[in-house]
Amino acid sequence: MSAEQKGMRKNFIERVLPVFASMSIVFLFGIALTLVLTALPAFKEVGFFKLVFGTEWRPTFEPPYFGILPLIISSVIVTIGAIIFAVPLGVGSAIYIAELASDRVKETVKPILEILASIPSVVFGFFGIVFVSPIIQKVFNLPTGLTGFTAAIILGLMAVPTVASISEDAITAVSKDLRHASYALGGNRWETIIKTVLPAAKSGIFTAVILGVSRAMGETMTVLMVAGGARGIPNSIFVPMRPMTATIAGEMGEAVVGSTHYHALFAIGFTLFVFNIVFNLVAEYIKKGSKK
Repeated sequence: MSAEQKGMRKNFIERVLPVFASMSIVFLFGIALTLVLTALPAFKEVGFFKLVFGTEWRPTFEPPYFGILPLIISSVIVTIGAIIFAVPLGVGSAIYIAELASDRVKETVKPILEILASIPSVVFGFFGIVFVSPIIQKVFNLPTGLTGFTAAIILGLMAVPTVASISEDAITAVSKDLRHASYALGGNRWETIIKTVLPAAKSGIFTAVILGVSRAMGETMTVLMVAGGARGIPNSIFVPMRPMTATIAGEMGEAVVGSTHYHALFAIGFTLFVFNIVFNLVAEYIKKGSKK
């Protein structure tokens, strides 16, 4: 290949790649614009504060009530529960695979985690209904096992492979020189892992946690199946509840296009979108602060 051809190829790549990179920004603004324009009639008809802070979601009543506060609280409770379950288990699994497991165990466990990540959410939902829900009902002596706690466990289980896999990659990428330096200074294996390896890999681990939490926050089918579906404000994680994603999935097929109910569902989607954006911005700010 001549120098001229190499130069033309380089110029072509330099011009095309920025277009591909900017497409993600275009798609983001397109999604945001679609949500805003479709949700705007609901905010106008119902009122912003009445819609966001209303305590009743009963769109089929006469008159209808379009308060999404119970749905927001349910989403927050389930997401926090999933984080509490997924982060220690995922990061702990990553530490074991990267630092403690033998090569034979590592070659067995990591593919299993990746297979777990590829299981459809509806299968996790069936698992929650058939296996987890009866256990929760019996252990805590509840009227039903379909509760926010059950949804949090299943969502946490779904997030574990993402957190574990990406965290393991981040830990493995830490230079061996840092480990050797720690050993040379008298550190034992656990001191090296806790005080040297994890701080060096914390950026990647933090990214893994963000991705895992984002999956838990945006999951639809699982929470629709195992959270219980109650629309009131939950007073405990052990009661049935209905997060925002489950409400959208469960009612979008029934809502008349162009009705207030239809636009209110898009308002829920817009609220969920804002929650995700704010969470990611805060997480990125914390991540940059930890780097400094």
